[in-house]
Amino acid sequence: MKELTEVIGQVRGWRRGWTERTKLQRIDLYTRVTLCALPWIFLVSWGLLPLGATLDRGPAAMALGGAFFAVNAVQCLLSNRNVSLSFAHYRGSEPFPMRRLRLPAALLAVLTGLLVALAAVGGIKDEGLALLVLDLPVAFTIPYVLLVPVRTYLLHCAAFAVALVALLAAVGVPGGLLFGAALSLVVVFLLVLTSTRPSAWSMSVMWQAEDARDMQARLAVAEERLRFGRDMHDVLGRNLAVIALKSELAVELAQRGNAAAVDQMVEVQRIARASQQEVRDVVRGYREADLPTELLGAKGVLEAAGISCTVEGADGPAGTGAPPAIQAALGWVVREAATNVLRHGDPRHCVIRLTTAAGAVVLEVENDGAGAAPEVGGGSGLAGLRERLAALGGSLEAGAAGDGLFRVTATVPLTAPRGLPSPAPRSISPEER
Repeated sequence: MKELTEVIGQVRGWRRGWTERTKLQRIDLYTRVTLCALPWIFLVSWGLLPLGATLDRGPAAMALGGAFFAVNAVQCLLSNRNVSLSFAHYRGSEPFPMRRLRLPAALLAVLTGLLVALAAVGGIKDEGLALLVLDLPVAFTIPYVLLVPVRTYLLHCAAFAVALVALLAAVGVPGGLLFGAALSLVVVFLLVLTSTRPSAWSMSVMWQAEDARDMQARLAVAEERLRFGRDMHDVLGRNLAVIALKSELAVELAQRGNAAAVDQMVEVQRIARASQQEVRDVVRGYREADLPTELLGAKGVLEAAGISCTVEGADGPAGTGAPPAIQAALGWVVREAATNVLRHGDPRHCVIRLTTAAGAVVLEVENDGAGAAPEVGGGSGLAGLRERLAALGGSLEAGAAGDGLFRVTATVPLTAPRGLPSPAPRSISPEER
């Protein structure tokens, strides 16, 4: 696996990251569309059907019914405009300008007056009054319930219910109908509360989790940059200090005409070349791979990308008892395999398994994202791994394993010479990096 800086820096660009964000955006859109559609559903059902009775109750009732429907439709439009802003206010990402509630509040007062007037002139049937009361506050309360605390919402709803029932009683509505109107208000207020706020809360939690994953990836990048900076300091700091001291010594010897100045400059040249090679090793990530470290690193990077990762056998004979050369070679396999899991397909789970069989150490990296996995034998990374394992008498296989699984299997015999150094890494072009 290449340096964590490169891998983690591309987490948000990987297919799985975009897929999860797209799913979340779709859920968010579905929730908002549902809340925007609710006022219209109420309008064309409970808000429209009772008004049909006004056609037989004279011109005054017809005018009041038409005005009620028109004002209610405008209220629904305003409610739809305020839903997104109220969501943002609830999440704390953007304050809601309360001046936008002035017109909806005025329209609610107008609708209340029209409803009371319809009841006063006998423009609606008794059962239609309860339906209109159900529809009356829906468009206003859907965004409003997200803007104020629950206690404030309930107090305001109670005040509105008392005022409406009092007005209906003042125009002569019977007690039975008043009770039905009050019950309708209780039902609709609780319906809006229990449907809107839980939806907004769920969306808020999901977006916070998404933001946390992004922050986790950024923190991992920052941590890897700090580690890289420490490595560069460790590599260059001491060598540059030695170069400076030997250069000063060479200058003093040269001023005295001492031939030892040449030896000092030769040593400076040697240290400079060694430093150059060490810097290349750090930048290209070609330091010796350590299997336990690579297993932990792969698990951390995969989980940071939202892929659950299980490591099996890391503490067993295959993980800790293998010769150093074999552990180093398998560490490179873990690096490259984890990189392929991240960059190809859309896996949800990855298993890294270490076992021993027939005198050999077997490393398996298996994930459930075979749909977009690279073809067997494709890619320069797998070819480099085969060369590295072949030097130890091992082999590498990669391909679909059935049931949507993709598996990379590395096998290295334990009879390989224990003192065999890890094969030198092949050169890599800038495009591959």
